[in-house]
Amino acid sequence: MKNILRSVINFLISLIAFFFIKVSLNKLIDIFNQLYSMWISNYLQNKPKCFVVYPIYLRGGKYISLGKHCGFDQRLRLDAIDEALGDFFSPEIFIGNNVSIQKDCHIGAINKIVIGNNVLLASKVYITDHYHGEINFEAISLPPAQRKLYSKGPVIIEDNVWLGEGVVVLPNVTIGANTIVGANAVVTKSIPKNSVAGGNPARVIRELN
Repeated sequence: MKNILRSVINFLISLIAFFFIKVSLNKLIDIFNQLYSMWISNYLQNKPKCFVVYPIYLRGGKYISLGKHCGFDQRLRLDAIDEALGDFFSPEIFIGNNVSIQKDCHIGAINKIVIGNNVLLASKVYITDHYHGEINFEAISLPPAQRKLYSKGPVIIEDNVWLGEGVVVLPNVTIGANTIVGANAVVTKSIPKNSVAGGNPARVIRELN
């Protein structure tokens, strides 16, 4: 009987210790990410208050402006490119209020990308306003790494848009307010507001008017 009681007590102690360690570790991780967020904000244009989960890749922070209450998960790549292969650019990335960006997303600009308020990006979303080389014989005769960056136009993502897992948004596109874009869609043309879109290339599946 004593052995059974001792085993139960040991199990309860182990359970409590495990719970305490797990809670303490999660708290330490949260504190670390809060400090990391403060450090990252110093490199951004408007010194925003946002929550960033370590690590992210940041280039050209002086060209990037964030709104309030943004949250960015691990391995986000924010890339505002002002020089490449001898060419110079004036990139702009604007991200609105209450924007949530999940793991492994990439936002790259040499021109302009605007993301409105209350936008949700699922994991592995890629948004770009430029191509690595024009689609012509002169460009494709060069090795890919030597092809000049160029932009057909900015990307505008309006308020309350939800981009599903693995969505790709290409240059010169506007995604209208309240639109949902399904997983793995490739957005090559503008999508009107209040729509559900999907596919490769993405097309409007349903209008929610």
